[in-house]
Amino acid sequence: MPLRSAALLRQTFRLSPFGYRRAIYLIDKRRPLPTENAVWFFALAICGLGYLFGSFPAGYFAGRVTGVDIRSAGSGNIGATNVLRVLGKKWGYTVFFVDAFKGFAAVRLAFFLAGRMPEPPPHPEYFAILAAVMCIAGHTFPIWLRFKGGKGVATSAGALFGLMPLAVPFIILIWIVIFETTRYVSVASIVAAASLPIVVGLFLRWRFLDGISLFYFSAVISILVLWRHRSNFSRLLKGTEQRFTRK
Repeated sequence: MPLRSAALLRQTFRLSPFGYRRAIYLIDKRRPLPTENAVWFFALAICGLGYLFGSFPAGYFAGRVTGVDIRSAGSGNIGATNVLRVLGKKWGYTVFFVDAFKGFAAVRLAFFLAGRMPEPPPHPEYFAILAAVMCIAGHTFPIWLRFKGGKGVATSAGALFGLMPLAVPFIILIWIVIFETTRYVSVASIVAAASLPIVVGLFLRWRFLDGISLFYFSAVISILVLWRHRSNFSRLLKGTEQRFTRK
């Protein structure tokens, strides 16, 4: 019997007047779920919490507060870029911050809860990655808006900051350089997303990061963000994509 169980047995036996068998029965009832069951239960809980975090439609509520249905204005997207164009910088930056915070909070909550499990898992980053993926999925496909959400850029940035903060400044730098060169938010987001697995791969090679799972996560996020920008690809080819002009 493991030392932990043996100690619990002795403690319960001393407190129990029902005899040895009753003491063992009490231990079986009080012990946490078997490790495998606990892991699956925890993973499902993380999926649900991550999705709920991500599905909070900050852009939609910003429109409601200002009397605008953001889904019917501009590009019709609830993301920060469209909010910025339609409602101005104040609401655009606010929505970006909230969307980014959703991803960051989901990741850090997963790390926190993993550390509070009766038997902490050896790789808590797996749960954090799961929370990040589900949070981005919730932002992109929110059940409250019939699965029509944002493109996942801000939420991905927040999740990345929670998982691997050292890589985020490089991605932001790439985004800024491309945006200042082209004045297209979509092009900057596309290039930054495509660069993400490369940056993470280099960090892994240089030992600034540890865990191949982070590379797989970055590849999945890159593909998702690129796929969500497919309409932007079409508008760029047609020459109808909006760009931010200098004032």
